[in-house]
Amino acid sequence: MPAVTVPDITVLPRIPEPDVTALDRPVRSVTTAPSGFEGEGFPVRRAFQGVDMRDLDPFLHMDQMGEVEYAPGEAKGTSWHPHRGFETVTYIIDGTFEHQDSHGGGGEITNGDTQWMTAGAGLLHIERPPEQLVVTGGLFHGLQLWVNLPRADKWLEPRYQDLRAGAAALLSTPDGGALVRLIAGELAGHTGPGSTHTPMAMAHATVSPGAQARLPWRRDFNALVYVLSGTGTVGPQRRPVRTGQLAVFGPGDTITIAADPTQESRLSGLDVVVLGGLPIHEPVAWAGPFVMNTRAEVLQAFEDYQRGKLGVVPATYVPHGAG
Repeated sequence: MPAVTVPDITVLPRIPEPDVTALDRPVRSVTTAPSGFEGEGFPVRRAFQGVDMRDLDPFLHMDQMGEVEYAPGEAKGTSWHPHRGFETVTYIIDGTFEHQDSHGGGGEITNGDTQWMTAGAGLLHIERPPEQLVVTGGLFHGLQLWVNLPRADKWLEPRYQDLRAGAAALLSTPDGGALVRLIAGELAGHTGPGSTHTPMAMAHATVSPGAQARLPWRRDFNALVYVLSGTGTVGPQRRPVRTGQLAVFGPGDTITIAADPTQESRLSGLDVVVLGGLPIHEPVAWAGPFVMNTRAEVLQAFEDYQRGKLGVVPATYVPHGAG
């Protein structure tokens, strides 16, 4: 169950029912994320694998990290690595992760917190479980999203946003059947705390068994729904979806998500991440940790990294087990 819940959903601001003239966005595709490993070996699902980049724009990549119950000594993270030309959004649903970057940003995020890191012109960073989680083990579940930056913003000074769980706008559907945590962007007149360079919206919704959520959505945004856990249907066609699947929607005004009446006993409902953004419509040259507009810019990024121009590991950094 996600860490951010409410004791009484009926007191939350309501997302109004869309107008009867609103066009329900059809589902264009449903894909299943393959499993893999990231960093030093933590399990992930590659949410966008096999989806045309034109359908994802301005988003590039998303990993669901876990859900996993680590045994003592099992928890893993990444080593220091560079980024340039885009933003990383790390959302921790359950558990704890530590972040540090060469530009002075970072900290511990846990149980509904989000780290929004604008790599811009370039930096180094590291993500890892805290020492206590490594020693004792425990639950870990989150996701990391990569958001492209338009050409004009790729050389911005790096920036770090520490978005605490309590800052997210909490909303409900008219009948109280769904809890929506708005992390960034605007939904039904409410605004999430994340400040974005590329116009976009990001929300985490829990739809109770048998309930439905119809969310108003900007017509000029694309629309994606990724299933974190549970089973249900999406769109007017009621396309079946389950854990680890991504639905890409066509044009329209609303997104419909419904949870099956019966879910696994450990689940509180159908948990999904809802994403949408204004497409950038610019060339994408992408290699490893760098996302630029041209191949020459990517090669320059690798050269700058090798020359130490993207930053250095802070002298205050202490590896786990050292000291």
